[in-house]
Amino acid sequence: MVDHTVRSFDSDLETLDRHISEMGGIAEKMLSDAMDALATMNTDLAHRVIETDLRLDVLQHTIEDYAVSTLARRQPVAVDLRDVVGVMRIAGDLERIGDQAKNIAKRTSKIAGEPRLARAVIGLKSMHEVAANQLKDVLDAYAQRDAAAARVVWTRDAELDALEDSVFRDLLTFMMEDPRNITFCTHLLFCSKNLERVGDHATNIAETVVYIVTGENLSGEDRPRGPDAAALP
Repeated sequence: MVDHTVRSFDSDLETLDRHISEMGGIAEKMLSDAMDALATMNTDLAHRVIETDLRLDVLQHTIEDYAVSTLARRQPVAVDLRDVVGVMRIAGDLERIGDQAKNIAKRTSKIAGEPRLARAVIGLKSMHEVAANQLKDVLDAYAQRDAAAARVVWTRDAELDALEDSVFRDLLTFMMEDPRNITFCTHLLFCSKNLERVGDHATNIAETVVYIVTGENLSGEDRPRGPDAAALP
């Protein structure tokens, strides 16, 4: 009877893992498509990103319902309990990453008719590359229950913060150079904040992975700061 219960719980966790994997894939594609839409002013692609957000919302609710049901049926303890609680945390962060991608897509739709300044998007592309890598790496860390890999993602948050500061300065410069750039660049400032928030949520997921594997709660106060922080062990 005990063995059957363990196998059943493992099956529940596998189901939750599959849902998280699906959410992660959708969030990654939404983020990539949102940046492609912004770089090319592709409003059709931007609208598809916005519409896709509903799938993430549905999946989050599915995961939460299944996780609560699992807790009620299996009454797990210790590490098993951390697994289920962690899944709900991660689902929440992935849903919010989808929201950030959706916000970028909405900005694209708003500024599609504005005069474009192609060089103003270059810094955002760099931010997206870092944020996308953080997201991919932390999802891999979760799939492999690799606390060390999650910690690496956790320490890299400062890299994205530094890029956001650089983008902020560049966009202000473009606005001062030509008042016609103000509307376009102002929307890009919001997009840079959306990308920075993606990094924050990836960092949250990294904290959750460490919590699941070790039971340790990482403190944000201990995270490296400054331009060289990402290189610290």
